Amino acid sequence: MSTDTIPNPEKDASASAGELIRLDQVTKRFGSNTVLDHLDFSVDAGKHVTLIGPSGSGKTTILRLLMTLLKPDEGTITVDGQQLFPASDKQVREVRKKIGMVFQQFNLFPNMTVLRNITEAPVTVLGMSKDEAVERAKGLLDLVGLADKCDAHPAQLSGGQQQRVAIARALAMRPQVLLLDEVTSALDPELVAGVLDVLRDIARSTDITMLCVTHEMNFARDISDQVLMFDLGRIIESGPPEKIFSDPELDRTREFLSAVL
Repeated sequence: MSTDTIPNPEKDASASAGELIRLDQVTKRFGSNTVLDHLDFSVDAGKHVTLIGPSGSGKTTILRLLMTLLKPDEGTITVDGQQLFPASDKQVREVRKKIGMVFQQFNLFPNMTVLRNITEAPVTVLGMSKDEAVERAKGLLDLVGLADKCDAHPAQLSGGQQQRVAIARALAMRPQVLLLDEVTSALDPELVAGVLDVLRDIARSTDITMLCVTHEMNFARDISDQVLMFDLGRIIESGPPEKIFSDPELDRTREFLSAVL
């Protein structure tokens, strides 16, 4: 795949030089359950960070906060130097344009063709011309191996194909940040490898910042610059993948990895 297929995200000089995402003292509660507990962490532009840990440890909640599907109870979130929480509705909309997400479920519009699923948001949200959106969508479909599916509807596709369309749809918005939430968990095992290969290509050939929640540890080892181990709403260990997967410091990390590897 050529890097020309996905133009590099448009970043200002400060973002390209360092930190792109920051969470300061972020707390999220659901009733009496504290899912994130005064969490601090940051992600530099162009880096690929993977969140691992047991279910319920707060990983997906972080992605949903960045997507503004949830609001924190305490703390601040900043993306590309702009505050996401707290912020005005207008500022939230502007920041959100910089973030794309691929969910566990594909969330494609069933009444739209594959091509329109990908072009709808760039035209209506970014104001992209229809011709430009179509040209970009076709390039992205070629990237994910579905160039012949422009006129198909989601029901005519396999789960793996639908998830690849969802990846293309997220990339069509030219995000600076791509959030990946257990993107293979809803797929049959034989379809997982194809989706992960597409994401590996994107990670290796673009400078899109990626924040990934996954239980696919080999994938995390392949694509990550940094791995964060979560437990009970906190980061308990972090480091490069070779350190976390081969020589973790904490017994809790070793216990988790022995269960999933």
